[in-house]
Amino acid sequence: MKSLIVTGPGTVEFLDVEEPTAGPRDVVIAPKACGICGSDVFYAHRGGIPPRDGHTPLGHEIAGEVVGIGKDVAGVAVGDHIVINPMANADGIIGNGGAQGGLSERVVLLDAKAGVHFRIIPAELPWEIAALNEPMAVAYHGVNRSGAGEGSKVVVFGAGPVGLGAAIGFKDKGAEHVVVVDVVPNRLEKALRVGADAVINSAEEDVVERLKSLHGEVPGFMGQGSKAATDIYFDAAGAPIVIETAFKAMRNRGVLTIVAVHKKPVELDFQELLTIEPDIRLAMGYPTEIFEVTDSIIEHWDKYQHIISDVIPFTEAVKAVELAATPGATDKVVVIFE
Repeated sequence: MKSLIVTGPGTVEFLDVEEPTAGPRDVVIAPKACGICGSDVFYAHRGGIPPRDGHTPLGHEIAGEVVGIGKDVAGVAVGDHIVINPMANADGIIGNGGAQGGLSERVVLLDAKAGVHFRIIPAELPWEIAALNEPMAVAYHGVNRSGAGEGSKVVVFGAGPVGLGAAIGFKDKGAEHVVVVDVVPNRLEKALRVGADAVINSAEEDVVERLKSLHGEVPGFMGQGSKAATDIYFDAAGAPIVIETAFKAMRNRGVLTIVAVHKKPVELDFQELLTIEPDIRLAMGYPTEIFEVTDSIIEHWDKYQHIISDVIPFTEAVKAVELAATPGATDKVVVIFE
């Protein structure tokens, strides 16, 4: 079968590999859609990931159809549509240094258990939207880490896939008002389509003052001036200006949740932050959210569809990785198996 593999620095190509079969406790799936993640682009640029440098199978954002089941597997049938947990496979994380990648014609889930390795989804859910399950679990974990609930006032910095997914997640949790901040008009339009209550173009507007007008104002510490009444600041952008802006606007004991990857250290003035007493939380991966978010995707797939910018056939998967690696060329690329 064909599998998309990193074979060297900057080199991604299809290789012929052995097609897997289902052992007594295994499930074989035919991927139908697989998203391209920033990590795929990084592995391609680097030349792989240990321990498979120079031979790293790509793809971990997988939705597929069950085509083979071992005799000891319960809770699934041939023909079922499923999303998977790439972290759970016994031969390593799928598409992240494990023996298999989702950008392949077949994937085997070893010792497969429903609710651990996979979850069945409705057959009418479009494949490309189902493939958002894994990256949206990352967004959902960030939302959970923030502590958002009924009545929360939230600002999300960054209207990329994770930021947009978080905006949907915050509304799921009962947030009263969600604002999304970005500098790209098209992304801000998407934010409104997925359900954000307002957007701010930070290249054209004063974010702090706009937050005050949207969420209200509260007194600052000992005459420092008013602060926005925003409860939660969510960093899905990874730019130092986001941290600076958040603390400039933040009321006493506001929450900053960081899900973005910051490529350089960010300087903080703790003497200044003492008067705010901020709660700083970081979020990575999806300890419990991989199938929790599936409910949101099933219910709100009409919103999640706006996150996808490009759909590329599997035969052109090399092009899909190249497109995702081109700055400003796309937002979310999903590969479809025809």
